[in-house]
Amino acid sequence: MSSMSWTSFITDFEHFLRLERGLSVNTISNYKYDIKRLVTFLEKSNTKLVSPIDITEATIQEFVYKISKELKSRTQARIISGLRIFFDYLIFENYRDTNPVDQIESPRLGLKLPDTLSVKDIDTIISVIDLNYQFRGVNLGHRNKAIVECLYSCGLRVSELTGLKISDLFFDEGFIKVSGKGNKERFVPIGKNTQYLINIWLDIRKHIDIAQESKDILFLNYKGNKLTRAMIFTIIKKLVNKSGLQKTISPHTFRHSFATHLLENGADLRAIQLMLGHESITTTEIYTHIDKSQLNKVINTFHPRK
Repeated sequence: MSSMSWTSFITDFEHFLRLERGLSVNTISNYKYDIKRLVTFLEKSNTKLVSPIDITEATIQEFVYKISKELKSRTQARIISGLRIFFDYLIFENYRDTNPVDQIESPRLGLKLPDTLSVKDIDTIISVIDLNYQFRGVNLGHRNKAIVECLYSCGLRVSELTGLKISDLFFDEGFIKVSGKGNKERFVPIGKNTQYLINIWLDIRKHIDIAQESKDILFLNYKGNKLTRAMIFTIIKKLVNKSGLQKTISPHTFRHSFATHLLENGADLRAIQLMLGHESITTTEIYTHIDKSQLNKVINTFHPRK
């Protein structure tokens, strides 16, 4: 039996996810957070904090019962999945022979359709951007407009946007190189209008005192440092509030809208999959949701008995 602490196991698991599985920092953080939630439960329970080597299915069931009272089904399912992967790792490393999560059922999840914006909604959000907005002498209005256009016209995840490099821009060819989940790279088309807005920002960017580690990063804050995920969320939230739209909108909403609008206008699902960087086309298929008016339009246009 190992004398390793939970912290040691979690640290080794983190290294495994990063080096062997090639997962992103955000995904690894979610796994660690879920395991630490289990540790907190064990610490607060009346029983002694047991090693992950000795933990039983009964204990996992107690933990799942507790979180079922506190969390939404989707969050519960993610935690159970994360714990199952953690204990599979312990088996892989010969710390355990069985996985105490194998027989634990995840809650049933209904199909969650992504929120989308209409083209009019997106135009409304872009229209409220103040192109003269400056902070500490740096014009950030043009940067913010380029960010929104990039999210929508390229369908990027937030982490992909913040990590986008100047050396990833291939405007002559009409593409950008995107580093997605697991550091998997893909090339995504970029339109002339978005290129134009990025070029305006690049001219402004030249006058910023840029931190050495951010020299190649495209979107920066006024201090010359890489933008955080939280800052992108803040930018979008302020624009949505200013626009007056009564919708829950995040940076990811622009990615959903990108895929939905392409599909509604006749784009091939496989092409959308490649642009989004989905490993499986079943993930992309969620965008095949179409409202009733669109279905009626399809029938009236294409069916011989319309």
